[in-house]
Amino acid sequence: MSKPQPAADPTAPAQLVFSVVDDRLVVSGHLHIDALADLDRTGTRDKARGVAVIDMAGLTRIDTAGAWFLVDMTVRAARDNREITIEGATGAQAQLLDTVRRNLAPETPESARAKPVRDRLEAYGRTVAGGTQTAMELISFLGQVMTALGAIVVHPRRLRLISVVHHCQEVGLNAVPIVALMAFLIGVVLAFQGSVQLRQFGAEVFVVDLIAISVLRELGILLTAIIVAGRSASAFTATIGSMKMREEIDAMRTLGLDPAMVLFVPRILALLLMLPILGLVANVMGLLGGAIMSWIELGISPALFRTRLIEGTDISHVIVGMVKAPVFALIIGIVGCHAGMQVESNAESLGRMTSNAVVAAIFAVIVADALFSVFFAQIGM
Repeated sequence: MSKPQPAADPTAPAQLVFSVVDDRLVVSGHLHIDALADLDRTGTRDKARGVAVIDMAGLTRIDTAGAWFLVDMTVRAARDNREITIEGATGAQAQLLDTVRRNLAPETPESARAKPVRDRLEAYGRTVAGGTQTAMELISFLGQVMTALGAIVVHPRRLRLISVVHHCQEVGLNAVPIVALMAFLIGVVLAFQGSVQLRQFGAEVFVVDLIAISVLRELGILLTAIIVAGRSASAFTATIGSMKMREEIDAMRTLGLDPAMVLFVPRILALLLMLPILGLVANVMGLLGGAIMSWIELGISPALFRTRLIEGTDISHVIVGMVKAPVFALIIGIVGCHAGMQVESNAESLGRMTSNAVVAAIFAVIVADALFSVFFAQIGM
């Protein structure tokens, strides 16, 4: 015996129907978000590709999602240089369609319009002007620091020795492990790569010259300066910037203390003292790493490595590397302290200036190293 079928629910939503009659797309039923979820939208749009009118007189219910679907069909047709009009809407339905149409997101062009040459030149000009202004500020800041250093030479009692020693520990002693490890690994890599290339010509012994000149003349002090720039420039900017945000620097001036003498000079002096020492540490560790890898890879004993190093490497390479150290230290200190003084009264500015200080310090160090290389090549050193 079959069960009786349940009576139809009179409150159930009418089925959504899309049908094409001539050039008209007739929509009937309920067009709401639940119906759209089960609708093949692509198939419906393909079905309506050639129609000119959407007849919604048979729609008994429509919500915002349904109105967006119909408006979107008219927008897509306009992109294909076709026009679709909507007919048969009640007053409330027409108002809903108009509201959805007015709140559609603006269309993004397929390809951004190229800027006129004048706008590009203006942007380049502003960039150059901003860079020039920053360079002039750094030069002025350098003059301020040099004046403070000169005052210390005349009046040594004004030097804050405890602060200098503290920053020597922060800048130099605490950086020895990372600098030593970096230089050791650089020496290992140079020895390994050099042995691979020189073995092809039977000139393995010249790997000692390659390591010595590369480490002593360029890589030792340059990579040390880059590491110190990443550590110290960011630390200087963060510390001085935080003090500026808390108005501690203004309080110093109120108390008659010179921020250059209290904040800048101890940090820059610490860099001037410690960067050459870190450079020597990097040179020793780089040669040690190269000697160990040469012994393992090429069979060059430590005694032979030392003999070749002394006979084939001129002291001028060490001088060239060490001459760069004070200049790199001054660059890192000036950039870091200047960026700290540019911090505004918000945390976003502190983070931005800290990042800028690291990037600017590393860039300036590399540019200075390139200028040194050209200079020493010109004088034959």
